[in-house]
Amino acid sequence: MSITVPERLATALLALEGLALLCVAGWEVVALVGGDTDDPTSSIALIVLTVIGAAAVVAFAVAVSRGQSWGRSGGIVTQLLMLAVALGAVTGPAPAPGFALVVAAPAVLGLVALFSAARRAGVRRKQESPEG
Repeated sequence: MSITVPERLATALLALEGLALLCVAGWEVVALVGGDTDDPTSSIALIVLTVIGAAAVVAFAVAVSRGQSWGRSGGIVTQLLMLAVALGAVTGPAPAPGFALVVAAPAVLGLVALFSAARRAGVRRKQESPEG
C-alpha cells in the first residue's frame, strides 16, 4: 500500500506539530530551571502533560503514514484544538492576531489534508473489497 500525497502532507504537519510541542516543553523546562515559575509542582505537571501530548501527536503522524484511521481521527482532533487555541488568541483579553495566524494556518492545512486522506482511504478500501 503506497502512501498518498494528502497522507504525506498530514504526516509531515503532524510530525512538525509534535516537534513544536517538544520545543514548548523545552521552553517550559528552561523557565522552571531559571526560576521563572510561581509553582514548581504545577510547572513540572505542565511539562509532563506537554511531553505526553507531543508523543501522542507524533504517534498520530506515524499512524497516518501507515494508513491507520485512528491516526487521522487523532490528527483531526489535534487540528481542531489548535483552531480553538488560535480563536482564544484572537478573542482573549490581549489579542495576538499574529500568533493566532501562525497557529491557525497549519491547522486548516492539516484538516484539509486529513479529510482528503480519509476520503482517499475510503475509496481505496472500496476498491480493495471483494464486492467492489
